[in-house]
Amino acid sequence: MVAARFQAILLLMAVAVIPPPSLGLLALEGRAWFELASLLPALPLLERTPRGDGHPVLVLPGLLASDQSTRALRWFLRRRGYHAHPWRLGRNLGPTPELIQALGQRFLAVRDRHHRKVSLVGWSLGGIYARELARHFPDDVRQVITLASPFRDTTATNVGRIFRLTRAGRTPMPHDPETHARLRTPPPVPVTCLYSRTDGIVAWQSCLEEEGPQRQNIEIPSSHIGMGHHPAALYIIADRLAQPEGVWQPFNPRSLPARLLGARTAAATT
Repeated sequence: MVAARFQAILLLMAVAVIPPPSLGLLALEGRAWFELASLLPALPLLERTPRGDGHPVLVLPGLLASDQSTRALRWFLRRRGYHAHPWRLGRNLGPTPELIQALGQRFLAVRDRHHRKVSLVGWSLGGIYARELARHFPDDVRQVITLASPFRDTTATNVGRIFRLTRAGRTPMPHDPETHARLRTPPPVPVTCLYSRTDGIVAWQSCLEEEGPQRQNIEIPSSHIGMGHHPAALYIIADRLAQPEGVWQPFNPRSLPARLLGARTAAATT
C-alpha cells in the first residue's frame, strides 16, 4: 500500500503549465565541463566553508544518471566531514515499484548505520525522490536540499520524450491533479532549493519552493548538468549542512563568498 502510494506520487506527469527551457538554453548545457574544471581554482574558497558534524548525507542522482554523476559532490562532502553516501541503485531510470522499495530500504540502511537523522541531497529527479522520502520519514530526515528539481511541474523539461522512452512497457504516467498538488506541497522538514535561470533541461520556475520559515530558494549561475559540481552549489550545500540539528537559518546571499560565486535568493512564484 505504501509503495503504491509512493509510486503514484513520483510517477506524476501533469498537464504542463510552465514551458520548458528554450533550445538556446539547452545548447548552453555544454558548459557543464567548464563548471567541473572550475572546481580546482575554487577549492581555496570552498575549503573555508564550515566543517560538518559527521552526520550522514544520502545523495540521489537525476534522471538517467548514476552515482558516477555525484562523485565530485560526495568527495567534497567527505572532505567537509560528512558521511556522504551514494544511492547504490544503478542508473536512475525513473520510479518503479521495485525502485521505490529499494530506495526506502537504502534510506533506512543509512539511518540505521549511523543512528542519526539523514540529510538528503537530490539532483533533478533525485530531488523529487528526496522530498518524498522526507514526507514519508519526517522524523528521520534532518533536511532536504534539491538541485534543479522540477517538483512544481514535472513536465516543464526538455527530457519528456526521453523519460517516456525509459518508461516503455511500464506503468503509464498518471495525470492526477491531486498528486500534482502533493508534489508541490513542501515536505515537513527544512528545505533548500537551488535553481538556475539558465538551466537548459528544466524550467527554473518549476524548481521553486513556497517560501516559509524553513524553506528557501537560492539562484546560482549554473547549467543543469553541471549543478551538482558547480562551486556555488557546493558552497551552499556545505553551508546548509553545517547548521546544528534542529537549528535552521536562511542562507545569507550578502556574504562575500556568495557574491563572488553569483548566488542570490529569490521568492518563489505562484
